[in-house]
Amino acid sequence: MSYTALYRKFRPDCFEDVKGQEHIVTTLQNQIKAERVGHAYLFCGTRGTGKTTIAKIFAKAVNCEHPVNGSPCGECASCKSITAGASMNVIEIDAASNNGVDNIREIVEEVSYSPAEGRYKVYIIDEVHMLSIGAFNALLKTLEEPPSYAIFILATTEVHKIPITILSRCQRYDFRRITIDTITDRLRELMEAEQIRVEDKALRYVAKTADGSMRDALSLLDQCIAFHFGQELTYDKVLDVLGAVDTEVFGRLLRHVLEKDVNGCIGLLEEIVMQGRELTQFVADFTWYLRNLLLVKSSDDIEDVIDVSSDTLLRLREEADLLELNAIMRYIRIFSELSGQIKYAAQKRIMIEIALIKLCRPSMEKDQGSILERLRAVEEKIENGIAVMPFDAVSGMRAGEDTGTKKTAGKERPTLPKAIPEDVQAVVSKWPSIVGQTSMPMKLYLKNANLSLGGDNKLTIIVEDGLASDYFLKQEGHKELLNQILSEAVGKELDVTIQSVPDQDAFVQNYVDLSQVIHMEIEEEE
Repeated sequence: MSYTALYRKFRPDCFEDVKGQEHIVTTLQNQIKAERVGHAYLFCGTRGTGKTTIAKIFAKAVNCEHPVNGSPCGECASCKSITAGASMNVIEIDAASNNGVDNIREIVEEVSYSPAEGRYKVYIIDEVHMLSIGAFNALLKTLEEPPSYAIFILATTEVHKIPITILSRCQRYDFRRITIDTITDRLRELMEAEQIRVEDKALRYVAKTADGSMRDALSLLDQCIAFHFGQELTYDKVLDVLGAVDTEVFGRLLRHVLEKDVNGCIGLLEEIVMQGRELTQFVADFTWYLRNLLLVKSSDDIEDVIDVSSDTLLRLREEADLLELNAIMRYIRIFSELSGQIKYAAQKRIMIEIALIKLCRPSMEKDQGSILERLRAVEEKIENGIAVMPFDAVSGMRAGEDTGTKKTAGKERPTLPKAIPEDVQAVVSKWPSIVGQTSMPMKLYLKNANLSLGGDNKLTIIVEDGLASDYFLKQEGHKELLNQILSEAVGKELDVTIQSVPDQDAFVQNYVDLSQVIHMEIEEEE
């Protein structure tokens, strides 16, 4: 005999077996008991939450010869016929492959014939949002004035695609995502029936991964059982099959980040990759771990929300104490952005490595959260009596701090002079409008340039090596033209120095950035 998948083998046959949708089951049972059955129902919700299953049970219940408390008896000829899929009174249609006008017209014509046996003809249209506009219009009149013996049950995962004219003629039932506790209890019950040994921790992880879908949970569990057939299914084995990472690894990774240990982070990622873990799942799980840290940090009574064991909660509290709220939110932002990008990325590992370096090096970002984190690090060192070099809000680095680039031993960063000449201040404040008035390619090179002061308090324009430096320093006339433009802008003769640097880091290390200390006028984009 061929094997039957768990989600098919244990599909509920009566309302009492349905888990997690009590608000819908109770309403439908009451309608059947009171004989107040409607003519059109819309079942909407995420995949695997029981829409089609409840539709079939409802079809059996309205045609059952001996219903028990609004639920089908399962013993009469009608119930057995519907269960076997041989009843002419229950018609299932897949709208994904039968979405044309002609398919719906066949149904409309068939509705005019009363059932040969039983009380109702039940039409279950799955994925109804896939119907064309013409098909919806063909169904509309029948939904509005159906025969007394016809019931339509429309099921969809995307209710926003259903026309309002259809919605207004149906009783709408929203299926909720099933809770982790409910899925875990159901899986435990089924594993006892199958006489398969599974750790509770493993069942709980499968339930969490299913994301509210009972069918997904059963499919994942089926996969894990098949891989380790005949053995006890442990938590580690489930992680291995699903390509997931134990939460203990996240704690180690967090400590590497807090220690600004880039090598440790990359090494730990290497371990995860070599174990064959799914990187997309790793990013999602680490983001969820950070979310739990944020909740633990924000509230004392959070046990019911984050849904973890007491041991894990204790560890989360210890790890949350190591961080500030702003830092956690910055980590979540970086990994949330990564989650949206990594699904379609060819180089997933490289993208994760970049994100980890960002966590370890707040100086790579200029947002408020990164600046606050750098300031907090300085404050900690001062509190601990460690001498801190002058902090630069522009680069986010302290003098002598390692940026990953070569630097001259003992060389201090230049400091801002006590007075900046008025003509230099005038140029810096008008810089966006000055650049906007130039023509290409000068405009492009100036947009990427930085403004600083030379040793004689003259305005110095810093450009990068390559095309920009060649344009101003090697090609005749361009530097003179720029001098003329700047002199006309401030109404005073200027002598401007142009220098080149290999990259932005070299500028940060060797020059004062005037744009950070002199207010620039905002230029409107054309």
